[in-house]
Amino acid sequence: MTTAADIMHPGAQWIPATETLDRAAQLMARLNVGALPVSGRDERMAGIITDRDIVVKCIAKGHDPSKVTCGDLAEGTPRWIDADATVADVLEEMESHQIRRLPVIKNKKLVGMISEADLVTHVTDRQLADFVEKVYAKA
Repeated sequence: MTTAADIMHPGAQWIPATETLDRAAQLMARLNVGALPVSGRDERMAGIITDRDIVVKCIAKGHDPSKVTCGDLAEGTPRWIDADATVADVLEEMESHQIRRLPVIKNKKLVGMISEADLVTHVTDRQLADFVEKVYAKA
């Protein structure tokens, strides 16, 4: 049985909610990723910040990314999956919440991220088609 740990991109890193968006962008560039899980004061996930969030919710609105924090943009209930979850569980979580990136947790620690690119090489064409239809469908 293929698990979340089998398909994830390992080595994901947190960014503190208090860190500014320019620092988040620099970390994304260094890691060559488009999203970072955001950790709150309690070291629990407070959300995810994406490169698109930085552009659309900060820069395009005329805000200074060196003055806006990741916590300012982290919205909604953070979603994650256990490393031992099945691929079917991963798809269900991503589809039901219409999300494109999913942090993977093992023993309460961040161990990786699953993105659409990770799914492409690990699911059937039918599963991928269903994922695209459900995640990109307008509510």
